[in-house]
Amino acid sequence: MEKGVRRTIRQTVLIVLGMCLFVVALVPLYDLFCEITGLNGKTGGPYSFDPATSQPDTSRLIKVNFITNTNAGMSWAFWSEKGGIRVHPGELKEVNFFIKNTTDKVMMGQAIPSLVPVSATQYFHKTECFCFNQQILQPGEEMAMPMRFIVDRDLPKNVQSINLSYALFDITDAMGDAVVTGG
Repeated sequence: MEKGVRRTIRQTVLIVLGMCLFVVALVPLYDLFCEITGLNGKTGGPYSFDPATSQPDTSRLIKVNFITNTNAGMSWAFWSEKGGIRVHPGELKEVNFFIKNTTDKVMMGQAIPSLVPVSATQYFHKTECFCFNQQILQPGEEMAMPMRFIVDRDLPKNVQSINLSYALFDITDAMGDAVVTGG
């Protein structure tokens, strides 16, 4: 009987150790999965741009597509003024996005960007973006939000199209009293 108990304990310890190793490896595995599949391409934060020192590469055009969606708990309407535009690398562009609080309560939202292909993320720079801040809307309120960006001239020649996707999340409950007071 003692031999069976030891074997069961050893197996249980190995299972627990394996689970712990899996948890530790989960984040790097997720990052690798995203890199391979092109999912969750994160864009960088604010970018400084000086139009006086930058010349667009007029020899090529890049198609930038804009995709908007809301998560299951967000009841706002969310859309871009254009489904996509063509840009010359090195050219500063602006596109407006719109949100509307379709509920009868004050709510706060946060947009999270994702960019595909992943190889383009380091070449896509936002100089201004609503995604840098949370948005508070009163019931029925609608807001236009500009997003200014530049596709770097060093974007690899094989990248001819970029998809910029925003997922809008309801963060009202997470922010608590900040929503009611507006700050």
